[in-house]
Amino acid sequence: MDLLVQIKDSITVQEAVDFVQSPSCGGVAVFIGTVRNETRGKSVQKLYFECYTPMALSEMEKIARHIQQEMGIQRIAILHVSGEKLPGETVVVIAAAAPHRGAAFTACQYAIDTLKETVPIWKKEYFEDGEVWVAAHP
Repeated sequence: MDLLVQIKDSITVQEAVDFVQSPSCGGVAVFIGTVRNETRGKSVQKLYFECYTPMALSEMEKIARHIQQEMGIQRIAILHVSGEKLPGETVVVIAAAAPHRGAAFTACQYAIDTLKETVPIWKKEYFEDGEVWVAAHP
């Protein structure tokens, strides 16, 4: 298998990197998304991620397949969390491996931008004075 898409309670950068590494790939690029401690000038206490898992996984796989077919990526991992996360914790990891670095960088950028636009994942931000649901995509 040449792609890995997962949504689970906890993810690590290492599992994504371990999955994509290959002797045929000279470039591995990784995007790591973490919980910020501030949004719009307000202190973030925590985030809560919720998704419709079957559709989210299907959309993530579409992104991965497109990247492989159009960008020359041999192996790709797209991992996202569900549930509650605190500032500093990892919430999304994208790793892409290609024979050359340029394609790997481009793939990571495309994957995170497209994920945020098309994958049904929602987040709730918790502040000292309340909470608000924020769509991870428009």
